[in-house]
Amino acid sequence: MNTIPKSSFAFLKSLKKNNHRDWMTENKKEYQTNEKSLKAFYADIQAGLNVDDEIAKLKVFRINRDVRFSKDKTPYNVHRSVSFSRAGAHRRGGYYLRLEPGGNSVVAGGFFNPEPKDLLRIRTEIQMDSSEIRSILSEPAFAKAYGGKFDAWNPVKTAPKGFSKDDPNIDLIRLKNFVVTHKFTDEEVHAPDFGKKVLYHFELLRPFFDLMSDVLTTDLNGVSLLD
Repeated sequence: MNTIPKSSFAFLKSLKKNNHRDWMTENKKEYQTNEKSLKAFYADIQAGLNVDDEIAKLKVFRINRDVRFSKDKTPYNVHRSVSFSRAGAHRRGGYYLRLEPGGNSVVAGGFFNPEPKDLLRIRTEIQMDSSEIRSILSEPAFAKAYGGKFDAWNPVKTAPKGFSKDDPNIDLIRLKNFVVTHKFTDEEVHAPDFGKKVLYHFELLRPFFDLMSDVLTTDLNGVSLLD
């Protein structure tokens, strides 16, 4: 399996100090060389995922930032990231990898900003029975890798419309995203076994994805929405 060269992080560190177009133009060849190495690594991860899953799309996010609505007008991201979309309407959930110097590299997976109907369906399922999702979150290997909980980004302050703030599952119902993350040190990223570690953490997500895929492709009576 291909590895992440130290030169890729050296480039990103230099970019952080020289985040302007002139510098990028002068160092375009180095950027392209590093991108080639990273894409080879991404391809290996996709191949590894396809052993037990089916990936429809690998998306490499652009290094150019969208600065239209941001106060920060620096033109480039100082990280590289990629997502892997699962194939078919019956497979839900997505894998994400972000590479950033300074111990900020992460693998993540789940449901980021789900559509309103999907969010309502997930919340309703949790309200009815949270035992399966809580079992997955507390499974020892999963809990060790992902902390045993979802990342709470901007949850509802009290309770979503139609739900009670006194519901015993309000800690999960309040969430707007159902995503877990795991951080890696720079040393781990450059190690020969980093690809295996990424795949291991992605594989831990499979029971979570399988459960949510079942929830999001059936109605409250368990009848398939795909037939």
